[in-house]
Order: sequence, then C-alpha cells, then structure tokens
Amino acid sequence: MMAEDIQPNRLERSKRIVSNLLSSLGSDRVSLVVFAGSSYVQMPLTNDYSAVKLFLDQIDCGLISVQGTAIGDAIGKAMETFGYGDPDREWKKNQGRAIVVISDGENFEDDAEAAAREAAGEGVRVCTIGMGLPEGSPIPDYAGGRARGYKKDQRGNTVTTRLDEATLTAIAHAGKGVYVRATNINSGVQEITHLIESLEKENYGESVFSEYESRYQYPLGFALLCLVAELLIFERKNKKINIDKLLKH
Repeated sequence: MMAEDIQPNRLERSKRIVSNLLSSLGSDRVSLVVFAGSSYVQMPLTNDYSAVKLFLDQIDCGLISVQGTAIGDAIGKAMETFGYGDPDREWKKNQGRAIVVISDGENFEDDAEAAAREAAGEGVRVCTIGMGLPEGSPIPDYAGGRARGYKKDQRGNTVTTRLDEATLTAIAHAGKGVYVRATNINSGVQEITHLIESLEKENYGESVFSEYESRYQYPLGFALLCLVAELLIFERKNKKINIDKLLKH
C-alpha cells in the first residue's frame, strides 16, 4: 500500500477516501478493520466519527507484521463488528449494512469471494475500491523515514505491485455490491454512498405499519341504548305504580 502510483501513496489515499466517506454518511455507525496477511478491528462499531478519524490517522503499514492480503479474513472481522456469530448479540438479516473493502486486490491468503458471498447471504453488501494501476508500480523501501530505493525479491529484481481488478470485481459481484477504481481524480466515494443510501431506503421499505380504525362508537352506542331502555322501563314502572294508587283510592 506504499506504492506511489496513486498520490501521495495508496495507503494515504485510502485514508482520505475513508475520511470522505465518513463525511458523506451522516449518522450511520461505522467500524474500521485493518488487514494485511491477517486482520484486526482497529475501531469497533460506533457513530463517534471524531474517534474513528483519530484511529484512522494512526493506521500505517507497520500495524500488522504478517505480510499478504487476507481480504476474506477482513470481511469476516467486519461481520463480527456487526454482531454476526456472537451468541450474546441478536443477529437480524437485511438491516441495511455494507462492507467497503479498500485494497489493491492482490489476494493470496484466503477465499475472499466465499466470505463476500456469505456476507451477502446475511443481507450485508460487500463493495470494493481498487487502489493502484493495473500496470503496477514498484514498492518504496523506507529506512529511518526516508526512501532508499525500491524493494527487491530474493533474485534482486524490483518488486512490482499491481491492481488486480478481476479479483476485486469478483468479490463485489459475490457480495452483491459494486466495484470502483480509485484514481488521482475519482475516489469512488459517490458510487459507494449511492449504494448505502439505497440500502437505507430498502430497509425503510421493509417496515410494517398497521393502520387502526377507531370503533369506539359501537360500544358507546350500545351503552347509550341500554341507558335509554333503563329510563323507559323505569318510567313505565312509575306510571303503573301511580295508576295502582289511583285505583285503590
């Protein structure tokens, strides 16, 4: 992620994309998952965007020592932040959730498509944003905060990292999401935001509203009828008593 085919480099550009995405979400709850050859939750689910941005600024390539790109594991960790698989938390499908994976797509560690398909089966869309260029770029080799050339393999050849759009597209397809490529001009935030907004509308559309018709007038009418009947009966009794008195006299 330190390749500089996206300025200033893929990692810093990714952090800016996340920051822009946060600015467009409103009050939705978010979490951060950092991954390389393994993954861990950098920030649990929260709507405190100030805290999220603070943790976002602290992300660097030295946070995870295991090299590689385990996208499937990262999707699994993201699902856990939603409460999936946690016996102490109630899980509900189709709640308008989405996972956004930002990567160069060079996935060598696990079956990311299977993880995305499982998430989609639970109603969680998986979107991907590709960082870098398909033709690739060398990876700067830093020492003491300064670049001292480019990383080389065991044979002394310069290591080139390439954007694997086919993998990221397949992951998004399996996750029923969208794939966009980030460039120096376009970050892909707008496309992702539109999908999240559509999920929220779908979630609202599933709400059930019950309309109740007021029928208080029926028992009220019956009560009034009983009251009138009682008055009539009482009046007839009074008339009969008065007639009986007259006949006795």
